Amino acid sequence: MTAARRREARAAFLFLSPSLLGLLIFVIVPVVASFALSLTRWDLVTPPRFAGLANYAALIRDAEFWHSLGNTMVFMLTLPVSLALALFLAVLMNRPLRGLAILRAVYFLPVITTLVAVSLLWRWIFNPDYGLMNAALVKLGLSPLPWLASTVWAKPAIMLMSLWKGLGYHLLVYLAALQGIPRHLHEAAELDGAGSWSRFWRITFPLLAPAHFFLLVIGVIWGFQIFDSVYVMTEGGPAGSTAPVLYYLYQKAFQWFEMGYASAIAWALFAFMFLATWLQWRSLGRREGATA
Repeated sequence: MTAARRREARAAFLFLSPSLLGLLIFVIVPVVASFALSLTRWDLVTPPRFAGLANYAALIRDAEFWHSLGNTMVFMLTLPVSLALALFLAVLMNRPLRGLAILRAVYFLPVITTLVAVSLLWRWIFNPDYGLMNAALVKLGLSPLPWLASTVWAKPAIMLMSLWKGLGYHLLVYLAALQGIPRHLHEAAELDGAGSWSRFWRITFPLLAPAHFFLLVIGVIWGFQIFDSVYVMTEGGPAGSTAPVLYYLYQKAFQWFEMGYASAIAWALFAFMFLATWLQWRSLGRREGATA
């Protein structure tokens, strides 16, 4: 390297050093420490005792862990519904009509609202005594439901809230992708006699492949991390029917102080997230890259 190159390298490293230091202290060191803790038994009081892979072996036999993982998978069912509804709304809003900018902002407003505030709002909406949801059911001549107190209805209630919260983000991404599609492709297809549905299915939908892939990957990662809404609305109840994996990890770590076991849950969760992302990349990412 020339002297000028060495000076540039030193300057670059100097500017990058605060971020690299933060990455080391707040990401790399905690990750390594959590893996080390997953190999121990530690209750925050007595010194950690090495346990090898005992935590992971116990995790495989833990019925409550698999139950919470099943709850997480059920919550993820809101993702395809949200994507389909967001794509439908994005196509409707991708037109030069008056007032659409205000409508887009209204749809995006829940996204920028804190999840705790949204969860508190929806807990009030689902209140069995004075909530808006039961008031609407009574107006329709139906019986009120014990939404968050029922093992049957608590999970759909949280899923409905999650759908309302995330719809605006999916809508925004699809709108941006739609506006990047060249108009001459639709004009040429229309001149050839293609109808609206044919143009959407053969032109619009395939060209939205990068947006589909991005939203699926991000949605699955976010789905594995659901916690705040459950903690605020139901605290995992009733009878554990809404407890996802992350809430089970929280209980093990901060209620029962089984830090080693909680670290093992965290690494198992990471393994599931990595596997899900890898499978999506294998099935969708490579195909989208080859198409591009």
